[in-house]
Amino acid sequence: MIRISNLSKRFAGFQAVSDVSIEVPKGAFLVLVGPSGCGKSTMLRMLAGLETPSAGTIAFDGKLVSDGARSWTIEPARRNAGLVFQSYALWPHMTVGGNVEWPLKVAGMGRAERRARIGEVLGLLGIDKLAERYPNEISGGQQQRVAIARMIAPKPGILLFDEPLSNLDAKLRVEMRTELLRIHRATGATSVYVTHDQVEAMTMASHVAVMNGGRVEQFGSPDELVAHPQSAFVATFVGTPPANLVPANAIPAGHPLSGQGEGGAFMFRPEELFVDEAAGPRTIVLDYAEASPVAGRTMITGVSKDMRLTAVVDRAPTLRVGQSVHFRIPDRPAALFSREGALVR
Repeated sequence: MIRISNLSKRFAGFQAVSDVSIEVPKGAFLVLVGPSGCGKSTMLRMLAGLETPSAGTIAFDGKLVSDGARSWTIEPARRNAGLVFQSYALWPHMTVGGNVEWPLKVAGMGRAERRARIGEVLGLLGIDKLAERYPNEISGGQQQRVAIARMIAPKPGILLFDEPLSNLDAKLRVEMRTELLRIHRATGATSVYVTHDQVEAMTMASHVAVMNGGRVEQFGSPDELVAHPQSAFVATFVGTPPANLVPANAIPAGHPLSGQGEGGAFMFRPEELFVDEAAGPRTIVLDYAEASPVAGRTMITGVSKDMRLTAVVDRAPTLRVGQSVHFRIPDRPAALFSREGALVR
């Protein structure tokens, strides 16, 4: 449904997106995830037609909609795509029903058909009783539902979401994740969702593109990214909690991995680490930082100037912040990354 080929975007000497190529099948839920400034929102704006690529192409359902080589792009209204902004961007002088009706008017839909479609989408979002209210008379969560209703009313083939949950409280964010997936399935559209929250990414996506420095570090399913990270960045960005990286030069002298790795870093999953009561020939000693319950077990985190390790254990030691915590390292790593962060094995 969406084909992105060698896509780049430069702003006054700053490379926001660099040579991105991915293909998204029809009906997929793609999440663009990464830290602030990684290029994910710029990617979404190019998909929406709000930015023209500096290089590369975008095609929707086999039809070219942007071509950087020609500095050409189809305007947003003609791309068969809907967009929900982080700020919702509702018109304050229009009622809820009026906000949803507006794009239908622009599309030339008749009055009776508009009324029927407004009732349909407001019912789908569970806000049909709010049709006569104004945006300042409803809650943030309700405003977000209105913005989504307005987006899906014209039945676009592609739904674009720019961090739509970031203004909601934690409980409502969890509820709305489920709601967005229900809407995605009900519409049958292909969705692209931008977030910096990897928990959102891994729980909602059928496909994930992990972005860093304007590039896609890895593209695949959530399970693929967790099980087989292709770079050190992906390994430490995805997963709850993410994987641990131990520099080769930090491996204790008595450990079987000592002297291996050639300046790279070994990956160990949190459930593979152990927490011992005292230092040993295979332990790394760090400062205890925190303990958090997770699914009936405890997540223990230790830090130093150059390292942060997390272990998921059955029984947590009784420690105070700043005391020493001893992480025992397994004999076999889950992966090895080079000094530059590339997967070695």
